[in-house]
Amino acid sequence: MPIYLNQNNKLTEVEEKVFKLEREIQKVFEENLNTIMGLTLVKSEFSIKNKRIDTLAFDNQSNAFIIIEYKRDRSLSVVDQGFTYLSLMLENKADFIIEYNETLKQNLKREDVDWSQTRVAFVSTSFTENQILATNFKDIAIELWEIKRFENDLLSVNAIKKTRSAESIKPVMQQDEALKKVITEIKVYTEEEHIASTTEEIAELYKRFRDAILNLTDGIEIKPQKFYIAFKKDANVVDISLQKRTLKLWINAKFGSIDDAKKIAKDVSKIGHLGNGDYELQVNTGKDLEYIMSLIKQAIK
Repeated sequence: MPIYLNQNNKLTEVEEKVFKLEREIQKVFEENLNTIMGLTLVKSEFSIKNKRIDTLAFDNQSNAFIIIEYKRDRSLSVVDQGFTYLSLMLENKADFIIEYNETLKQNLKREDVDWSQTRVAFVSTSFTENQILATNFKDIAIELWEIKRFENDLLSVNAIKKTRSAESIKPVMQQDEALKKVITEIKVYTEEEHIASTTEEIAELYKRFRDAILNLTDGIEIKPQKFYIAFKKDANVVDISLQKRTLKLWINAKFGSIDDAKKIAKDVSKIGHLGNGDYELQVNTGKDLEYIMSLIKQAIK
């Protein structure tokens, strides 16, 4: 997709400046990992069992390790390599814990990590159609990120989304014991699973809130997690947990930063809660839907 510079309504195409080395892409990502992916850098060039991982990162929201690989060769299979790294991590959990603690001076324990949320991200200037199709499964723990560099120090970074009709990878992998072990331990949560866990009434209520949130602004993505469904625009905007008789919402903002004239949100800044942010709401009807949308909109950056 071309990028244009608009000067007095006259468009001039901005030329792409190709990355010559994978290391250039790696440096951009590692120095801006939290901004781009919301992750903490653990180690660059992490070696384990004769394998070298380009970037080892940690996701503090899901409490999981993330492996990032950078590619300029478009011919390699990202699925094969992705499952190799997932298997490597699951078989050597202690090594990843030790690296995290030694590098970040922390005291992370094995039980603190949600190993089921481990994933691999591939970053490249472009992916082939086959690579994109091969990762278009709703429950595959492999992500593709495209990065392009242009004149005037412009960068575009784009996470390639899976299609809404993406199938499950599990039937495909059942015949391979090594891959079967990985997909048994790794869990990619779906919106459908969350919806199936509640009543029809709450499921319908959730869909009303979901559609209203998606209509607040362009670019909001649905990212199902273990305990809630996240709605993200760069960072999480609001998280929703579907419970048996109610929806719980957490708005990702510091308490006091949102104008809540009706005082319907609870301050959870000093107590434990599942979602992100200091504002918690519990709803079982759509009566205050428009007002709640006005609160959520204030949290959109």
